[in-house]
Amino acid sequence: MTLACPTPHHDRETLLLGHGAGGRLSAELLHDLVLPAFGAPPDSVLEDAALLPGDSELALSTDAFVVDPLVFPGGDIGCLAVHGTVNDLAMRGALPVALSLAVIAEEGLPLDELRTALESAGKAARDVGVPVLTGDTKVVGRGAADRLFLTTTGVGRRIPGLTPSVTRARPGDAILLSGPIGLHGTTILSTREGLGFEAGIASDTRPLHRLVSALAGCGEAVHTLRDPTRGGLAAALNEIARDARIGVTIEERALPVPEVVGAACDLLGLDPLVVANEGCMVAFVAPDAADAALDALRALPEGAEAVRLGTAVEGTPGRVELRTLVGAGRIVEMPMGEQLPRIC
Repeated sequence: MTLACPTPHHDRETLLLGHGAGGRLSAELLHDLVLPAFGAPPDSVLEDAALLPGDSELALSTDAFVVDPLVFPGGDIGCLAVHGTVNDLAMRGALPVALSLAVIAEEGLPLDELRTALESAGKAARDVGVPVLTGDTKVVGRGAADRLFLTTTGVGRRIPGLTPSVTRARPGDAILLSGPIGLHGTTILSTREGLGFEAGIASDTRPLHRLVSALAGCGEAVHTLRDPTRGGLAAALNEIARDARIGVTIEERALPVPEVVGAACDLLGLDPLVVANEGCMVAFVAPDAADAALDALRALPEGAEAVRLGTAVEGTPGRVELRTLVGAGRIVEMPMGEQLPRIC
């Protein structure tokens, strides 16, 4: 009798929620599957918006929004879709010129809910001063989607003198943060799970283009801009440190964590550094321009709570360190994925 070992059975790899959450799983998906599919090097540096070939003054960005719930304290899927794309353009130093908006809606969605989302998106676009010029609408069968998904694409024109890029951060740069962290993610979690925090908290979703315009006077001294959305501040700083090949040191005493966010994170075992935001940005600025940049941010209501968070340093490329209140150092890792899926 001949004995044969059966061929081992391996399940096919499948997508996880974490692959869309902005952490290490998202990076692996992009570098292993998405970028090679389009002929891009797997080690490509990824920005919030791309510059158009042949015209480096024009920027392009697209984003899909699948937030659950559709409406939450401080905002909804409609304004979030507009703000998200406006902000991605702003992180390349660009003001929005035009937007498109595509709708994927599930059969059975009440028309009032669709109307509310679209009217909110329209108001957000008018408030920014950018037209929505084109779009598309698809309806899928019951169970084929979760109520409503929106996708926005934006074209922007760069502000003269501003050329921020994730690769331009340099050792010695001051690291500025335009406002409190953790508000959006905590609001979504509380509303979705009925935790009760929503009575005292609201999402920070808002456009950031005015803050970026305020930095125009600092010109080339503004090296890098990034809005810490999925994966929170931890993911944003790790991405910058990795792509610019620098180290980052931030101070715990400088972290602007609202009391209600801190309380919710303590109760739920979450780290505010990895909770998503939708209305603040990180800026790496040359040290001799840091005070002027901080003053410019604080002169606007959306930047009134801006702080100097830390410094870019020489050392191990990609290393992010938090200096604690007692003077110890803690490594801030790139999160595996967002602690809460369907955040934006």
